Amino acid sequence: MKKATTIYCLLLLLLIAACSKDNNPPAPPVVENNVLLSSTTSFGNVLTDSLGKTLYFFSIDADGNSGCSGGCVTNWPIFYKDSLRLASGLTASDFGTITRSDGQKQTTYKGWPLYYFAGDANPGDINGDKVGDVWFVAKPDYTFMLAKTQLVGKDGVSYDSTSTPGNSPTTYITDDWGRTLYAFSPDSFNVNKFTKPDFSNNSVWPIFEGTAVQNVPSLLSKADFATIDVYGKTQFTYKGWPMYYFGADSLVRGKTLGVSVPLPGVWPVFLQSSPEAPKP
Repeated sequence: MKKATTIYCLLLLLLIAACSKDNNPPAPPVVENNVLLSSTTSFGNVLTDSLGKTLYFFSIDADGNSGCSGGCVTNWPIFYKDSLRLASGLTASDFGTITRSDGQKQTTYKGWPLYYFAGDANPGDINGDKVGDVWFVAKPDYTFMLAKTQLVGKDGVSYDSTSTPGNSPTTYITDDWGRTLYAFSPDSFNVNKFTKPDFSNNSVWPIFEGTAVQNVPSLLSKADFATIDVYGKTQFTYKGWPMYYFGADSLVRGKTLGVSVPLPGVWPVFLQSSPEAPKP
């Protein structure tokens, strides 16, 4: 009798364990983020994939389309994720997707298509920054970026970096979304001579506002950027030149209509080599 009771108790315990297992199903597998913010010594926070492989911007892509095709893609493979899972500190609205001319899809960040660099053998490698002065490590906190495109004015004429008609791409400074910034040639060092106190003309040439310069592409020097007060608003400057958008560009990335208004040279784009603004 004692033996039967023992067997009964064992069976009862097994039954309870089985029921308990059914009521507590295993936890679902942890889904890893496929876009990370990785901290580096030289570059601060950079965008990487889930394995820590570094991502890059291409300055030729200022209009939001990929200018890297053919053999370029061999050296700079495209980055694409159908469903993004972002690490803390990243914002979903900053990401998008484009369809390339070759039919492939590519993930973008702040409108910049994202790439790997074939020369990065290991996670954490950043060997592609500043290659050809057109490739830059993808960072979430650029205040400024560099574009390299053909300047085309509102008059439909193509211009070179000297505001002279000509067909040659120019490397110029944009905001972090690739929107063109301009200088006003009558301005002087840290003095905005265009904007009216009531900002009634600000829609024509809006000032580029911000609080502080965070990061700039490695081809530029952060020390060349600063801010000034303009009737209670804060405007960014480069080498003392106040920085503006052109209203007719409609904040569309890659547009450079202002280079011909009202005449070429009055509102030039910012070059790395732009001279310091004259002292008042």
